[in-house]
Amino acid sequence: MTDRSEFLAGERPDDVAFFLHDDAVDNIDALEDYAESVADGVVLVLPGEQGRSAFQKAAGIDPMELAQQAMETEGTIDAELTGGFCPAEDDEPEANHTARIVFAFAQERTEEAGGIYAEGDVIHAYAVCTCGERYSDKWVVGDRE
Repeated sequence: MTDRSEFLAGERPDDVAFFLHDDAVDNIDALEDYAESVADGVVLVLPGEQGRSAFQKAAGIDPMELAQQAMETEGTIDAELTGGFCPAEDDEPEANHTARIVFAFAQERTEEAGGIYAEGDVIHAYAVCTCGERYSDKWVVGDRE
Protein backbone atom coordinates (compact mmCIF):
# COMPACT_ATOMS: atom_id res chain seq x y z
CA MET A 1 0.00 0.00 0.00
CA THR A 2 1.31 3.48 -0.82
CA ASP A 3 1.37 6.33 1.68
CA ARG A 4 -1.46 7.95 -0.28
CA SER A 5 -3.66 4.85 -0.28
CA GLU A 6 -3.09 4.46 3.48
CA PHE A 7 -4.02 8.12 3.99
CA LEU A 8 -7.16 7.79 1.86
CA ALA A 9 -8.13 4.62 3.77
CA GLY A 10 -8.05 6.59 7.02
CA GLU A 11 -4.96 4.79 8.30
CA ARG A 12 -2.85 7.95 8.68
CA PRO A 13 -5.07 10.45 10.55
CA ASP A 14 -2.12 12.47 11.86
CA ASP A 15 -0.68 13.07 8.38
CA VAL A 16 -1.52 15.51 5.60
CA ALA A 17 -1.44 14.84 1.87
CA PHE A 18 -0.93 17.23 -0.99
CA PHE A 19 -0.80 17.18 -4.75
CA LEU A 20 1.35 19.56 -6.76
CA HIS A 21 0.71 19.82 -10.49
CA ASP A 22 3.82 19.84 -12.68
CA ASP A 23 3.19 23.54 -13.38
CA ALA A 24 2.70 24.48 -9.72
CA VAL A 25 6.36 24.37 -8.67
CA ASP A 26 9.58 25.30 -10.40
CA ASN A 27 11.61 22.16 -9.67
CA ILE A 28 9.21 19.27 -9.16
CA ASP A 29 12.05 16.79 -9.75
CA ALA A 30 13.56 17.85 -6.42
CA LEU A 31 10.58 16.19 -4.70
CA GLU A 32 10.86 12.79 -6.39
CA ASP A 33 12.63 11.14 -3.41
CA TYR A 34 9.75 12.12 -1.11
CA ALA A 35 6.75 11.99 -3.42
CA GLU A 36 4.63 9.58 -5.39
CA SER A 37 4.68 10.47 -9.07
CA VAL A 38 1.25 10.70 -10.70
CA ALA A 39 0.12 11.62 -14.23
CA ASP A 40 0.32 15.42 -13.88
CA GLY A 41 2.54 15.93 -10.85
CA VAL A 42 3.36 14.46 -7.46
CA VAL A 43 1.56 13.56 -4.23
CA LEU A 44 3.24 13.79 -0.85
CA VAL A 45 1.99 12.34 2.43
CA LEU A 46 3.83 13.64 5.48
CA PRO A 47 3.35 13.87 9.25
CA GLY A 48 1.09 16.78 10.27
CA GLU A 49 3.28 19.77 11.11
CA GLN A 50 6.10 18.67 8.82
CA GLY A 51 3.59 18.24 5.99
CA ARG A 52 1.99 21.65 6.53
CA SER A 53 5.42 23.27 6.54
CA ALA A 54 6.51 21.39 3.40
CA PHE A 55 3.27 22.35 1.66
CA GLN A 56 3.73 26.02 2.50
CA LYS A 57 7.33 25.95 1.31
CA ALA A 58 6.53 24.14 -1.97
CA ALA A 59 3.22 25.83 -2.81
CA GLY A 60 3.83 29.26 -1.30
CA ILE A 61 0.45 29.12 0.47
CA ASP A 62 -0.29 28.69 4.16
CA PRO A 63 -2.45 25.54 4.30
CA MET A 64 -4.79 26.89 6.98
CA GLU A 65 -5.29 30.12 5.02
CA LEU A 66 -6.06 28.02 1.93
CA ALA A 67 -8.59 26.00 3.93
CA GLN A 68 -10.35 29.14 5.19
CA GLN A 69 -10.58 30.63 1.70
CA ALA A 70 -11.56 27.39 -0.03
CA MET A 71 -14.32 26.50 2.45
CA GLU A 72 -16.38 29.34 1.03
CA THR A 73 -16.77 27.49 -2.30
CA GLU A 74 -17.81 23.86 -2.69
CA GLY A 75 -16.31 21.92 -5.55
CA THR A 76 -15.39 18.35 -6.34
CA ILE A 77 -11.91 17.03 -5.65
CA ASP A 78 -10.81 13.68 -7.08
CA ALA A 79 -10.87 10.83 -4.58
CA GLU A 80 -7.18 10.24 -5.39
CA LEU A 81 -6.37 13.91 -4.58
CA THR A 82 -4.86 14.50 -8.03
CA GLY A 83 -7.30 17.03 -9.46
CA GLY A 84 -10.84 18.22 -9.29
CA PHE A 85 -13.78 19.93 -10.95
CA CYS A 86 -13.58 23.68 -10.50
CA PRO A 87 -16.98 25.24 -9.76
CA ALA A 88 -15.99 28.33 -11.80
CA GLU A 89 -15.91 26.20 -14.95
CA ASP A 90 -19.68 26.62 -15.36
CA ASP A 91 -19.31 30.43 -15.51
CA GLU A 92 -16.00 30.49 -17.40
CA PRO A 93 -15.96 27.42 -19.69
CA GLU A 94 -13.28 28.91 -21.96
CA ALA A 95 -10.74 29.29 -19.13
CA ASN A 96 -8.22 26.62 -18.12
CA HIS A 97 -9.57 24.80 -15.05
CA THR A 98 -6.81 22.50 -13.86
CA ALA A 99 -6.21 21.87 -10.18
CA ARG A 100 -2.68 23.15 -9.55
CA ILE A 101 -2.62 22.28 -5.86
CA VAL A 102 -4.65 20.03 -3.56
CA PHE A 103 -4.15 19.91 0.22
CA ALA A 104 -5.93 17.35 2.40
CA PHE A 105 -6.17 16.10 5.96
CA ALA A 106 -8.25 13.44 7.67
CA GLN A 107 -10.50 13.95 10.66
CA GLU A 108 -11.24 10.90 12.75
CA ARG A 109 -14.84 9.82 13.32
CA THR A 110 -16.61 12.07 15.83
CA GLU A 111 -20.07 10.75 16.65
CA GLU A 112 -20.91 13.76 18.84
CA ALA A 113 -20.49 16.10 15.86
CA GLY A 114 -23.21 14.29 13.91
CA GLY A 115 -23.68 14.31 10.15
CA ILE A 116 -20.93 12.77 8.06
CA TYR A 117 -18.57 13.00 11.04
CA ALA A 118 -20.62 10.34 12.82
CA GLU A 119 -20.44 8.04 9.78
CA GLY A 120 -16.65 7.60 9.82
CA ASP A 121 -13.33 9.31 9.26
CA VAL A 122 -13.67 12.34 6.97
CA ILE A 123 -11.21 13.57 4.33
CA HIS A 124 -11.14 17.38 4.02
CA ALA A 125 -9.59 18.57 0.74
CA TYR A 126 -8.87 22.04 -0.63
CA ALA A 127 -7.83 22.93 -4.18
CA VAL A 128 -6.40 25.87 -6.10
CA CYS A 129 -7.37 26.03 -9.77
CA THR A 130 -5.29 27.62 -12.53
CA CYS A 131 -8.12 30.16 -12.93
CA GLY A 132 -7.52 31.31 -9.33
CA GLU A 133 -10.63 29.74 -7.79
CA ARG A 134 -10.14 28.02 -4.44
CA TYR A 135 -12.63 25.35 -3.51
CA SER A 136 -13.21 22.56 -1.03
CA ASP A 137 -14.68 19.11 -0.74
CA LYS A 138 -15.09 16.52 2.01
CA TRP A 139 -16.18 12.91 2.13
CA VAL A 140 -16.34 9.91 4.42
CA VAL A 141 -13.43 7.50 3.99
CA GLY A 142 -14.55 4.62 1.80
CA ASP A 143 -17.48 6.47 0.18
CA ARG A 144 -15.52 7.32 -2.98
CA GLU A 145 -13.54 5.24 -5.40
